Amino acid sequence: MCSRNGPAEAGPVGTLPRGHSPRHHPSAPCGALAGTIGARRAARSPHRRKVNVDNLGIVFLSELVGTAMLVLLGCGVVANVALAKTKGNNGGFLMVNFGWGLAVFAGVTVSYASGAQLNPAVTLGLVANGATEFGMGVPVNVVSVLTYISAQLIGAVIGAVFCWVAYKQHFDAEPVAANKLGVFSTGPAIRSYGWNLVTEIIGTFVLVFVVIGFGGGRQGDGGLAALGALPVALLVIGIGASLGGPTGYAINPARDLGPRLAHAFLPIKGKGGSDWSYSWVPVVGPIIGGVLAGLAAIPLLPLIG
Repeated sequence: MCSRNGPAEAGPVGTLPRGHSPRHHPSAPCGALAGTIGARRAARSPHRRKVNVDNLGIVFLSELVGTAMLVLLGCGVVANVALAKTKGNNGGFLMVNFGWGLAVFAGVTVSYASGAQLNPAVTLGLVANGATEFGMGVPVNVVSVLTYISAQLIGAVIGAVFCWVAYKQHFDAEPVAANKLGVFSTGPAIRSYGWNLVTEIIGTFVLVFVVIGFGGGRQGDGGLAALGALPVALLVIGIGASLGGPTGYAINPARDLGPRLAHAFLPIKGKGGSDWSYSWVPVVGPIIGGVLAGLAAIPLLPLIG
């Protein structure tokens, strides 16, 4: 996005876990969306070893790898657009939108074992919606929620570090500190904390509400849920193009906080500050939006689905 933090900051998110049975539709098969990928692959491939779903270590590793892939490719497209002397320099905000959407697609695809949530707002939204299981049968409790969120945050830091490594020479060549920060974290086009918070709440509400809708009974096992990562990737592109202008659409606390931490500790030449005064907005806003979406889906989706 075009903002104080740099020209093309953007983006997000995560997906939906398999095994989530939305409270608004108790008979919905396996939740929806991203998490169906792992189950379908396992069923098709006799060579794939069944994952021990009780092992939180596997869940942790899956979320970490998926979020790292998401952030590597998502921050990578921003770096390609924002940094000096890249092949994609000044590629525009729409290029960033598509890049983040494809980053979500890749992150979901490599994290099937955990259900590919990749986003604390999605995790908490599912809890608010009444989920009793995550991933492929992992029960919802304090330990599992903390496992998901910690893996997402650490994965986001790792992805951001690898993005910096990939674009190291271009970070060195970029003269504007705000452009460097914009690769890692979002920032508002017009700084107004209250309105910026509202924008993040709305964007994340759309993300989580629609993702839960993918898994409600309307589409069923043969509808959008069967497409796996594709629907949520397209959704993220749409959110970025439609609602990303004011704040860069973090819509994912881990996606913004993890890379911002990486920006703070990496030895980036001429990087400037990490804009910690704004950092709470892309954390608090998505959490509120995700929880509200989970709660709203309970009465609304049965009526409109």
